[in-house]
Amino acid sequence: MQGLMQDHPLTLVHFFDRAERLFADKGVVTATATGRERRSYGEWADRTRRLGGVLDTLGISDDGRVATFGWNSGNHLELYFAAPCSGRVLHTLNIRLFPEQLTYIANHAEDEVVFIDRSLAGAVWPLLPTFETVRHIVVMDDGAGDVPDEAPDGKEVHDYEELLAAASPVGWDVRDEDQAASMCYTSGTTGNPKGVVYSHRSSYLHTMGTMAADAIGASETDTILPVVPMFHANAWGLAHSAVATGADLVMPGPNMNPKALAEMIETEKVTIAAGVPTIWMGVLPELEGRDTSALRAIPCGGSAVPKSLSEAYREKTGLPIFQAWGMTETSPVASAGHVKSTLRDRPEEELADLRATIGVPVCGVDLRIVDPDTLEPVAADGQAQGEIQAQGAWIAREYYHDDRSPESFTEDGWLKTGDVATIDEHGYMRIVDRTKDVVKSGGEWISTVELENEIMGHPKVAEAAVIGVKHPKWGERPLACVVVAEGEEVTGDEIVEFLDGKVAKWWMPDDVVFVEEIPKTSVGKFSKKDLRTTFADHELPTA
Repeated sequence: MQGLMQDHPLTLVHFFDRAERLFADKGVVTATATGRERRSYGEWADRTRRLGGVLDTLGISDDGRVATFGWNSGNHLELYFAAPCSGRVLHTLNIRLFPEQLTYIANHAEDEVVFIDRSLAGAVWPLLPTFETVRHIVVMDDGAGDVPDEAPDGKEVHDYEELLAAASPVGWDVRDEDQAASMCYTSGTTGNPKGVVYSHRSSYLHTMGTMAADAIGASETDTILPVVPMFHANAWGLAHSAVATGADLVMPGPNMNPKALAEMIETEKVTIAAGVPTIWMGVLPELEGRDTSALRAIPCGGSAVPKSLSEAYREKTGLPIFQAWGMTETSPVASAGHVKSTLRDRPEEELADLRATIGVPVCGVDLRIVDPDTLEPVAADGQAQGEIQAQGAWIAREYYHDDRSPESFTEDGWLKTGDVATIDEHGYMRIVDRTKDVVKSGGEWISTVELENEIMGHPKVAEAAVIGVKHPKWGERPLACVVVAEGEEVTGDEIVEFLDGKVAKWWMPDDVVFVEEIPKTSVGKFSKKDLRTTFADHELPTA
């Protein structure tokens, strides 16, 4: 027997129509070099429909790739919907990738047009001649920077506002929910980035997932600040869920310094502020004396959140950091770190430990932690380690035109995430490392993430990253790379003494080196690849 329900396609058009029809008086605030711009969803919707007309005028193919090279802004939000709602495919370019990676991505995706923030024009202009399929360059004025006088050969340069002013609004008619809506390339540290292609259906379902109370719980009453970039993993779905629910959006633009972010949180009365741990490390001291009473959630992901950082936010704002987990291939939200009602009467220290996990899978996603070779589940004892693997309606099944796909998916269709984790009897998962970052000492694994989190609990430490370096007897041993907090002094012996009793004796770093800063990847994670290169020949002290 079949159900008797309407077969209505799940597309992003539905979310756009809701914002246009029901929440025209809500909107987007964007920080620019010249001040904050405010745009209602009614104005945004008209501009977005006109932008669809612009894509027609420029002759972009019916399913052409529309690239963006920009900060979080109202303009970028227009592109987030105009491209997929007109049947095209949004392609967000990561502005922090290496030049050769950007060239590879633009050509591999076959981008036809690239929309560029003026403040970034100088950085990307030299690369444009290498973008083989791009025919049009559209510059969006975000209040800073200069546009070179000469256009690259074979490409036309346009002004965003002039194109919009001359265009007519268009209607949307996307019927195939499996049609590609957007694509984003991984920020992998080895080889060329891999393309992940999201469908309208997957994006729709992911949006509904992020709106669930047991996930991020975005709602119409929220004012959402996505510090996480729109060019990285869909800004964790917050741009879509804000439009879908009618929540106000606060876009930080190019100024990502901690003081500016803290000021926006206070003055715009932000309720949800989302970013990676390194962002929140910088913002924390800037919140001193500010009114953050509107905040109700501080989602954090991208890498494991140190318990010390989460608890520092709880002490200062009354809110611990809320940890979620995911990756480009998972759209990205796949788990959320809420404390179950049955566990809330536990001692505060145990609750802090729970909040430092990535929680349990969100509804709509299945996760398993298995031995990566046998695919046998690890024991749910909080100790046994295995790889997180994922499946679900918003999980990638393969990469775009990439013969490396088979190595990233199991024969039974699960995504191999490369994250090493434990799971306890309540289903709470704790990231302990990346498979490529774990230190293998004498055949046993040492979690660099756990070591880092403990070291960053030292009051005189600003940042810490741990890598494995060669050892003649044990194969590898941990080396701690430490950034000292401003105005403080600390020795390597003090760091090791601080770890005594917090980690197993054989986990103790064999050496501590002090660095001015920890190198970061394009999305703000610690770049251990760079550290391994820097300290490839580091000699550990002998006993």
